[in-house]
Parts: sequence; C-alpha cells; structure tokens
Amino acid sequence: MSTQEIVLFINGPAGKLEALYCEQPDAKGIALICHPHPLYAGTMQNKVVATLQRTARDNQWSTLRFNFRGVGKSEGTYGEGVGETADAKAALEWLQAKNPNQPIIIMGFSFGSCVAACLAGQLEQQGTPIKQLIMIAPPVERFDIKGKLPTSCPLLVIQPEADEVVTPQIVYDWSNHLTIEHTLLTVPECSHFFHGRLTELKDLVAPYLQ
Repeated sequence: MSTQEIVLFINGPAGKLEALYCEQPDAKGIALICHPHPLYAGTMQNKVVATLQRTARDNQWSTLRFNFRGVGKSEGTYGEGVGETADAKAALEWLQAKNPNQPIIIMGFSFGSCVAACLAGQLEQQGTPIKQLIMIAPPVERFDIKGKLPTSCPLLVIQPEADEVVTPQIVYDWSNHLTIEHTLLTVPECSHFFHGRLTELKDLVAPYLQ
C-alpha cells in the first residue's frame, strides 16, 4: 500500500490548482476531499481533511485533496462556492483521467462538504454514479444546497454535537427533512474541528469506505 502523497498542479477554471495526490496500485476507487472555507483559513492541510485522506488511503482508495482557488499556491480568487464547485469538478476530472472507470467517493469538511454535495449532484445529473458522498459538519445554514444534492448515491453526514461553527440543531433539522436516503452520525462533546477526536472520526468514516 502506498502512503506517499505527491504535490502537483491541476488546470482549473480560474488557473492552476495546488493538489496532493496519493495513488494506490490496486485501488478500490478514487476519493476526492474538499477543504473548509477559503476565507477562514481553510486549506487542504486542515487536520480533518488530512484525517479523511488518511482514512481513504488506509482503506485502499487513491486520494486527491487540493486547494481551492486563491488558497496556498492555487491561482484565482474566492468564487462564492460556485467557483469552488467548478474547481472540485476540475480536480475530479483530473483524478478520473488518471484512474479511468473507477468508483468515486467525494468527501468534504465544513464549507467543503457543501461543495462536495453540489459536485456530486452535478455529476449525478450528468450520468456519473457516485459510490459515496460524505459530509462532515455541513454549514447548511449558510450554504444553500437545496435541490443540489444527488438523489441516488449513499450519503453519510457526521455532525459534532458541541460544534461552535455550525449549529448542530440546524443540521439535525435539515437531516430530518431530507427526502433522500442518508445516515446521520453525531459525535457527543465534540467541537467543529474534532479537537482530540480525529481517531474517532476516522473510525466513523472507515466502514463507509469498504
């Protein structure tokens, strides 16, 4: 099993996108991971994003995490969520080109979870199946994803119960009103950034990568 990520740059709609890629020789499929809000210090180096990457890697998925436009060495400026979804699509297209006809998992944390959801919805409309969508602490109170979610792929939502950034009850209410099949897992006494709870997060996500 490979554990090494390599730095590379992908052609995105607003310029080059900085990325980290880990290729597995006998991969189950490909996993794209989207990071938190670019205007609030979100990057692909975020520890929750890194945990998601390691979890996918350890479960034999080739992974790609990347910086949205304007973050790190990625070119461009903040795109109000729409631009970031286009960035994610470009990143996934690169990943698919490297790994054709592989099952796809899309994961995201905070802002990145809503970007991941929008991308998954777009792909489904285009006829591209998604094996699993994973949303960690989705800020549904601030990022409108109504009507943008995929309707047929499995959805996992993980919400910390002591989240200081995203209002947990709003996520619970949103989950209760979803008409698509999904799983909601809550993490008691856990903050938005999973301080001291990253191992638990990995254990929660791993079964959905089998």
